[in-house]
Amino acid sequence: EGYPLPNDTRLRNLVVAPDPGVIEVNVPPAADWPELVSIVEGVNADAAASGLGTEKFDLDGTHNGTGGGNHVTLGGISPADSPLLRRPSLLRSLLTFWQHHPSLSYLFSGRFIGPSSQAPRVDEARDDNLYELDTAFAELDRLGDDSPPWVVDRLLRHLLVDLTGNTHRAEFCIDKMFSPDSERGRLGLLELRAFEMPPHPRMALVQALLVRALVARCWEEPYRGTPVRWGTTLHDRYLLPWFVERDLHDVVDDLRSHGFDFDPAWFDPFIEFRFPRHGTATIGDVTLELRGAIEPWHVLGEEATASGTARYVDSSVERLQLKVVGLVEGRHVITCNGVVLPLTRTDVAATAVAGIRFKAWQPPSGLHPTIGIDSPLTFDVVDTWARRSLGGCRYHVVHPGGLSYDSFPINASEAESRRQSRFEILGHTPGQFVPQELPIFDHREYPVTLDLRRVTKA
Repeated sequence: EGYPLPNDTRLRNLVVAPDPGVIEVNVPPAADWPELVSIVEGVNADAAASGLGTEKFDLDGTHNGTGGGNHVTLGGISPADSPLLRRPSLLRSLLTFWQHHPSLSYLFSGRFIGPSSQAPRVDEARDDNLYELDTAFAELDRLGDDSPPWVVDRLLRHLLVDLTGNTHRAEFCIDKMFSPDSERGRLGLLELRAFEMPPHPRMALVQALLVRALVARCWEEPYRGTPVRWGTTLHDRYLLPWFVERDLHDVVDDLRSHGFDFDPAWFDPFIEFRFPRHGTATIGDVTLELRGAIEPWHVLGEEATASGTARYVDSSVERLQLKVVGLVEGRHVITCNGVVLPLTRTDVAATAVAGIRFKAWQPPSGLHPTIGIDSPLTFDVVDTWARRSLGGCRYHVVHPGGLSYDSFPINASEAESRRQSRFEILGHTPGQFVPQELPIFDHREYPVTLDLRRVTKA
């Protein structure tokens, strides 16, 4: 009759709503694990029967989620039953654990991350946010778990926001926990927004299982600690697959030490999906592996268009990770387009990694319009004793033969073949040459990542 039913805890709702580019399905809450499995598998089966899916492919073969969220909402049957209101220290524990482990923010999210995304971390907004968060945590500790429910909302709602102050666009969204605005804002709910829809229902269930385990772990033993001042290390290291995977293994080890029998192999599909392998090349005893990495997209300034004012997103910069195995210290260096990579040694013998940022295409509006495209990327294994390249590989942003695809890939296999066609085990730099070293001040803020935009073009 034009208005929704009154709110009643006895009613179960499944809401289907249109969203840009996707159909959003808000499923009813699950009281236990078997019910959650039934809901997730049932909705996915019905969607598949209707010709709908949870994955998509770009023309170049990039395998993505739909772009829609797979947000996890925590709460109780009623606000009084919510564990987050019954024990405010639980929210503090979860916030601190997520802040200490960046893999939880980046592995399961979509391509649009960072301060201006729809799920920025608490330390990606204002520079002084962690200082204020420390103060709020101290107040939560002083007041204890017996404090009234409105205290949690008042202490944290202005910190869990995006750059513009939007309370809904934050990784930890508490706008429906105990807001004074309306009854719909006092439901005792926490929404974790840094989860994009994965391509398979079992991957969605692994996400939910991880969250359930972390909630149980923090309920039994509150997680204490002060927020880490990551600074530029956050994006320098934890946007690369090596550091994300290592950090996630630390999360699994923590859960196992608290009695939760998690297997790190359960997250291998997420690593392969989020950080696809473009190719591997072996030159003598040195092996190079190139994988995709994550690059934040910056929201640009307002511009006037024919249809009104718009703010574009600059997606022209991409990031890759190069893993090197078998490097001889003091003899070999790896270069990208003639510039020495800042390889970082790992805890695995004879293994090092580096990130590469580069301009992949030239949009009509974007950052640094005078900087040209860096593609293709040529990687060389350089023998510094002989001053020559022993061999290498090459990565293209588009098809190396200039092929333009007329249709999107029909499945993951075709998408992978398109990605791998852009990787060539050839194209190393011939003859003798001296690799170019970047001045230390050019990469002191990002010591693990080479930014090719800072390299002087010939």
